Amino acid sequence: MMRALCLMAALLVAVPGDARAQRANASSFRIDYVHEKLPNGLNVIYHVDRSAPIVAVNSWYNVGSKHEQIGRTGLAHLYEHIMLFKGSRNIRDQERFALLEQAGGRSGIEINGTTSFDRTNYFQQVPSNQIELALWIEADHMRTAGEALTIEAVNAQREIVKNERRQSTDNQPYGSWVEKMIGHAYPDGHPYSHHVLGSMADLSAQTLQDVKTFFSQYYSPDNAVMVIAGDIDVDATKALVKKYFGTIPKGLPRPALRSAAVPATLPKPAREVINDANARTPAVYMGHRVPSQRAKESAAISLLTAVLGSGRTSHLNTTLVRQKQAATGAGAFNFGLVEGSDLLIAQAVGRPGANPDSLEAALASALDSTVAALTPQQLARVKASVRYQFVNGLQTMGGFGGRADRLAEGQTFYGDANWVNRRLTEIDAVTLAQLRSLASTYLKPSNRVTLVFIPAAQPGAPRTN
Repeated sequence: MMRALCLMAALLVAVPGDARAQRANASSFRIDYVHEKLPNGLNVIYHVDRSAPIVAVNSWYNVGSKHEQIGRTGLAHLYEHIMLFKGSRNIRDQERFALLEQAGGRSGIEINGTTSFDRTNYFQQVPSNQIELALWIEADHMRTAGEALTIEAVNAQREIVKNERRQSTDNQPYGSWVEKMIGHAYPDGHPYSHHVLGSMADLSAQTLQDVKTFFSQYYSPDNAVMVIAGDIDVDATKALVKKYFGTIPKGLPRPALRSAAVPATLPKPAREVINDANARTPAVYMGHRVPSQRAKESAAISLLTAVLGSGRTSHLNTTLVRQKQAATGAGAFNFGLVEGSDLLIAQAVGRPGANPDSLEAALASALDSTVAALTPQQLARVKASVRYQFVNGLQTMGGFGGRADRLAEGQTFYGDANWVNRRLTEIDAVTLAQLRSLASTYLKPSNRVTLVFIPAAQPGAPRTN
């Protein structure tokens, strides 16, 4: 399977201009799997690949920062830390990693967990003869982690999360951009209007009962997808899943998700100037509402984003870095949000001493010229690039973007693990006319949040408009 996928990746990028070849390659691409749903609601996906004696167990819980209640932001990420580092009925503090490492896994790359706006995941990859250990650990946490919670555990992880926020947001150059961007792009109280890390005030306010209730509502089999991928026997693995997960009860009723519906574009543009004591050069971020990952336009949005900011030949890098030499770096990306509307971000970092107004004007000009920059050659380039990146990620079994991760993504976000087998066809179907229409509709100045970061020590600072 691994060699077949490598060959497929080569085929997919060999002749990017040949649309018929692309469609044929996409239609022949497939990740086979078996899906079952246990009586307690747990969705389990099995994928067999015997090319290496490894197995990945990847659990996605349908809970992210969008599910948090007002005044309790950061709870999803805080609980991810507790789940990873604190114990359960039969597993002591820190022992999850120790047991899996002793079995042959590697922390960080193969054993980890992450929280996003839309989901929380936990993954581990171990030698296939250690599959029962991985399943037992996952089941013991799902079943009993709540009963092992103590205020000491909550306090310890709370301080770690606060320090993570200090390092990544409060004390980093441009570190506040995410929080400021979503604060402007979504109305107060919207599920996406607060940072995944939460605010310091809300983190301090979390109680032991808050965390216990959160676990009981969201960390249950009826709110989870588990993918088991690699060197497995499906029938034997099903028996292990039934043994360890079959009797775990469903969770408590979950609060309804607050409405994420917003107009397709911003009601009016927004702009903020930030005098940044941590920055040494100016930077500009421009965000735009675009259709969500669940929308029919999602494949086209991914290609438009790649045209703007993927690689040295991207539109923004070519225009701002190579031609105008107005920036030392420029790029674009989208958050990948699945409810309501997503955000497409363009950013540029200026040279030391650069004029922030000039940098802002250059980035705005580059975005405004996107439609003219969209050519058949650019579309072919980014289709090949996006296709390659997607397939290349599937060379791995676990970790970010691996087969277990993609299968879980499909089942969690789209209710269908087969999403992984449709994605290339969706990418290949995108036309130049679609990209031009999207760029005209969503990259316009009236649909833009602009953040201008100015080094606090730069002449002319501070500025307030």
